[in-house]
This record gives sequence, structure tokens and C-alpha cells, in this order.
Amino acid sequence: MDLGIAGRSAILIASSRGLGRACAESLAREGVNVIINGRTEADVTQAVDELRASYPVTVTGVVADATTTEGRAALLAACPAPDIVLLNGEGPSPAIFDTLSEQQWAETAQRSMIAPLMFVQAVLPGMCERGFGRIVAISSAMVKSPNPIMSLSHGPRLGLTGVLKGLSKDVVKHNVTINQLLPERFDTGRQRQMAELAMLIKGITYDEARAEMIATIKAGRLGRPEEFGDAFAFLCSANAGYMSGQNLQLDGGSFEGVF
Repeated sequence: MDLGIAGRSAILIASSRGLGRACAESLAREGVNVIINGRTEADVTQAVDELRASYPVTVTGVVADATTTEGRAALLAACPAPDIVLLNGEGPSPAIFDTLSEQQWAETAQRSMIAPLMFVQAVLPGMCERGFGRIVAISSAMVKSPNPIMSLSHGPRLGLTGVLKGLSKDVVKHNVTINQLLPERFDTGRQRQMAELAMLIKGITYDEARAEMIATIKAGRLGRPEEFGDAFAFLCSANAGYMSGQNLQLDGGSFEGVF
């Protein structure tokens, strides 16, 4: 299927590795010029070099923390008029609710909710004026299935979800869509981190920790990053202009609810 986005430009926040990198790969394969972003220069350089070697598109690296005013400015300086934006960022570690401080809540709200919304505020008017825009946020399956030890993660993300949903209803008439992807158990560094945490808490081996993870997925396996990237690319496509305000679960069929 021709996604109809060849030649367009995308800013992909936190895309030097993990699911963000998979999204960059899928867009580059479709002919989209991509801005790769991360906070670590080595990760960004590696991603840029590999994508340039594989796809005939313009690949630009921006080493910056996109949760800061300076980081957002650097991204927009590299691509002032993006057609596609990926909102992404590292989630907080699990923590018991009773141990969370007011400072932790404030810092996480800034990084996971306020900063992404400031970026949306910067790019949305131009997208509406040009008559094309695709904004996709990588959120978490836990915005639909909250877990008490992940309150710091899904609390601010639920706030982001609500604001993005409201905005989506206002801008879709301009062919600008806003959607979220809700991943669960993809085989990335995040899951390795979670396995190592389970090893520490439960005194089990890495293989045992991985097996426990896989047992929670109805598909009987962890998701492949490229599966996630391709779902993202479709949401960014010219063919997806009638799909907006959605929270799409990518979880191997594991969500227990109907909606």
C-alpha cells in the first residue's frame, strides 16, 4: 500500500532507539524525511548513520531534551514546518504510590504532559494552515488498565490523553489528525529494564523474568518493534485522515475490556 506521504517531513521526539526508532524506520521506508532526536549523542549519531545508509531520504539528528524549551526550539529550528510529529519520551520507573513525593509528581507532569502539549501548541497552527498534519503520541496501555505501582506513569499520561482528544475534534476538519498508540510488552530496552527489576525484586533469573512477561500476553510473545513502527506509519498516512482522537492498543490481544 502506498501511504501517500513520500517527501513529507517528520519530527520524531525520542527516536534514537526503542519504539521511537522503529517509527523512524517505518517512515523513512515510506520516503519521509525524518528528524531523529535523543538526549545521547552516540545513540542519535548511530540512528542517523544507519537510516541514511538504508533509505534515500534526508535524515537529520538533533541531540536535545525535548521536554525543555531549548530542546523544543532546536527541533523546530531543524524542521520549522513538520507534517508529522511523534510525541514520545521515557516513562518513569515503577514506584509504590505511598512513596511518591510532590516533586516527583510535578517533574513527571512537566515531562509527560506539559512538554508534549507545548510542542503540539507550536506545530498545530501551521499544520492546520497547510491542510495536512499527523500527530501521534506513544502513551501506555496503562491509561486504560491502570496499575498502582505505575501511577506516576499513567497519571500525567491520562491528562495528556484528555487534552489531545479535545484538540483532535477541533482540527480534524483541516486534515490534521491526533491519535495515541498504547503499547504493551514490546521487545525493547524498556522491557529489559522491567525484567531486570523483576530479577531484583523476586530473585529470579532473566529468562524467568522474560517468561513471566510473555505469559501476560495473549499472543504468547513480545511485540516486535517493527510491528509498532508500521502501525504508526499507517496513522501518519494520507489514507488515515478519517481516523482521529483514537487510543489504539498494540498489546497482542491482551486488553481484557471491550473499549
